[in-house]
Amino acid sequence: MEERKNKILEHENHVNNMVEEHKIRQAFKDRDWNEIKSSNSWVIFKVMSEFVEGFEKLAKIGPCVSIFGSARTLSTHKYYKMAEEIAAKLVRHGYGVITGGGPGIMEAGNKGARDAGGKSVGLNIILPFEQEGNIYIDPDKLITFDYFFVRKVMFVKYAQGFIVMPGGFGTLDELFEAITLIQTKKIGRFPIVLVGKNYWGGLFDWVKDVMLKQEKNISPEDLDLVKLVDDPTEAVREIDDFYSKYLLSPNF
Repeated sequence: MEERKNKILEHENHVNNMVEEHKIRQAFKDRDWNEIKSSNSWVIFKVMSEFVEGFEKLAKIGPCVSIFGSARTLSTHKYYKMAEEIAAKLVRHGYGVITGGGPGIMEAGNKGARDAGGKSVGLNIILPFEQEGNIYIDPDKLITFDYFFVRKVMFVKYAQGFIVMPGGFGTLDELFEAITLIQTKKIGRFPIVLVGKNYWGGLFDWVKDVMLKQEKNISPEDLDLVKLVDDPTEAVREIDDFYSKYLLSPNF
């Protein structure tokens, strides 16, 4: 049995390597103008269709908070439970919840939102592994994307705040996308709340010590764009407190 598993794994690795090699070789391949024009035209229309679908489905969802985090987090993990609790609390405070639509933290966010009777939005992405839409998304609020950049626009455009749970490269991408857009004033200064001080503390110590103090690549006030917390109640309070400054509630 073990030998069979090893052979299957070896075959999958071989196929993956062939696919990667093909992609690399294609990047260096010479193309004639007709091929370039037809290929690029198809991509443009596909991107446009994803934007249109996203805008149409999300334009009327009302105030929502995007929850980011790992697709690999198991349902027994404390961060899964925390994300589920945060989503439920957000719903009870009047917000809907947007996630990446997949398993792990994303599933927890959708589950908490749905079980609390709130809006549960899933922005799924087509990947060769890991990602499938979870069962806790409202059927009319599930959108599946081919392009990460279109999906990230939807995360930011239709959220009034961001909860960032522990995650991998994708979570970091989403986190720093939001920070960059706020820092450069391309979007409003919406709250960004990172959950798990032990997980995120080292990263932001580096941001403070190296990016800010040593290299001066950011400004001191940029550190105020994020808040680090350790429990669901504190995370939701950061969102509520932010909007209380503007005398706004989720019913605006």
